[in-house]
Amino acid sequence: MDQKTHRSQPGAGAETRPGREPPTLFSPLQVGAWPLRNRIVMAPLTRNRAGPGFVPHDLNVEYYRQRASAGLIISEATQIAPEGLGYPDTPGIYTDEQVAGWRRVTDAVHAEGGHMVLQLWHVGRISHPSLQPGRQLPVAPSAIKPAGQAATYEGPQEFVTPRALATDELPHIREQYREAARKAQAAGFDGVEIHNANGYLLDQFLRDGSNRRTDIYGGSLQNRLRFPLQVLEAVLEVWPASRVGIRLSPSGTMNDMRDSDPKATFTAMVKALEPYGLAYIHIMEALEADIRHGGVQLPIGYFRSFYKGILMVNGEYDGPKAQAVVASGDADLVSFGRLFLANPDLPARLRDGGPLNTPDPRTFYGGGAEGYTDYPMWVPRTDGSRM
Repeated sequence: MDQKTHRSQPGAGAETRPGREPPTLFSPLQVGAWPLRNRIVMAPLTRNRAGPGFVPHDLNVEYYRQRASAGLIISEATQIAPEGLGYPDTPGIYTDEQVAGWRRVTDAVHAEGGHMVLQLWHVGRISHPSLQPGRQLPVAPSAIKPAGQAATYEGPQEFVTPRALATDELPHIREQYREAARKAQAAGFDGVEIHNANGYLLDQFLRDGSNRRTDIYGGSLQNRLRFPLQVLEAVLEVWPASRVGIRLSPSGTMNDMRDSDPKATFTAMVKALEPYGLAYIHIMEALEADIRHGGVQLPIGYFRSFYKGILMVNGEYDGPKAQAVVASGDADLVSFGRLFLANPDLPARLRDGGPLNTPDPRTFYGGGAEGYTDYPMWVPRTDGSRM
């Protein structure tokens, strides 16, 4: 698997050993190269609000600046190349203009004392010819059409049967990841997260429901791990392991994903990642929709039983549930999606028991400031309390 060996960092789960107070969401934590002031992470959230040329602009700068009190911000998924595009108006990281736009975002987050990583993304088959250069077919490990519809500028359209990538095309995609990682450095990010979840390209290579290849990248579990690990190693040629994370969705069924033995697949993947000593592994737990569509529940505690590095968990956590999983030592960090979307100052609200704004699904995707930068902060009252 062309696996390099890096020294693993110990997980924070050791803090729960007898005689020590369990950590809280507000216990500081060294995660890789980053001294985080809390364990509350802003999850990657696709919002479809990039400017022309898929360039971050003023509205995006303000959106991320507002949320800089997170211990760590993970950017919305960001395509590494034009072929990686799967949704309207999502940002890229392959042109100088995109780098400059992201630099304004990271400068604003850093000015507020925050840390931010860029999520590297290629959607693979979860695209549509209308979104592809020259209206070409989307690419995938195998020519298997996913069920469902693509989000396009003309509205929802049926997914198409993708073109299976030839073996000799894969080095070019690895190079696109490597170059995107370089551009993330130029854009001022503190690191990167590799998107290996939710039915996108790397997840498609990993699972046998979407990978029916007969070359060295398909068939056996070892072969299916090969391309995701090669991409990781390409990124590690740019960034030290202490500044790289990866996201996995072991229980996920999003984008018509399935696997004949997800427990074996993701156990092997996580064990293969441990020697690299990554800053963190980001595990998405099963949602109700995943269970309804046949997903197998693999909770964070299962992975903690054998992975000793930093684990981040995501799965519609609220404050009490997040506090409990951190105190147990099963997870070191919790990423919040919709709660952070609607509550720019989420850490303060969770710390002080403040009321939570309700997310507005009508404004999740596309549009302007409404439902993006206009959610109210929880401001102090004149008597010193908050409102």
